[in-house]
Amino acid sequence: MILPDVFYPIAGTADEVAAAVKAGARFVQLRVKSSDRAYLSSEVRMALKICTSVGATLVVNDHWEIALEEGAEYIHLGQEDMLSADIPYIHKAGVKLGISTHDHTELENARAVNPTYIALGPVWETTLKVMPWAPQGVERVKEWRRLIDPIPLVAIGGITAERGLLCLEAGAAAISAVSDIFRNGDISSRIHYWQKILAGRSL
Repeated sequence: MILPDVFYPIAGTADEVAAAVKAGARFVQLRVKSSDRAYLSSEVRMALKICTSVGATLVVNDHWEIALEEGAEYIHLGQEDMLSADIPYIHKAGVKLGISTHDHTELENARAVNPTYIALGPVWETTLKVMPWAPQGVERVKEWRRLIDPIPLVAIGGITAERGLLCLEAGAAAISAVSDIFRNGDISSRIHYWQKILAGRSL
């Protein structure tokens, strides 16, 4: 399985998705923190429309029922959400599935549901939220790559464009970020900077 792109920003709103896509991102996750179903449906619908218009791929985080209702191609679930989601139904719908992992137990849980990709984090310390796990480090990225092959690995947590290169060299199929893109100045400028750094990597 090949992911749509190695660059995988995580946006918090449909407007952020629009800004990322306008700047050239083609593989974007929408992670909306809300319990308002009407608002969530509206955000997912808008983000999907934006991505579809330019051939970008949207991943909907957690809200799997809404994602299916709106026709999303990808869903991403954390460990807790995975327990309450109807995984067989998601697979039956032909939707691709990403699962977050932070330790070996969670990795086994993720592998058991036949995901499209597995995410590992936090690779570095993150200020986005309080994490009960210590930073994983690049060596853990290498370990996860060996353990899950051939499932694609996504690295996340404290990642900058420069650190992302280390993750790709360690075997990650894609690198994901929130703060360095959406909380670090102009979104378009940050997207272009990441693209410039990634374009110069050794293939």
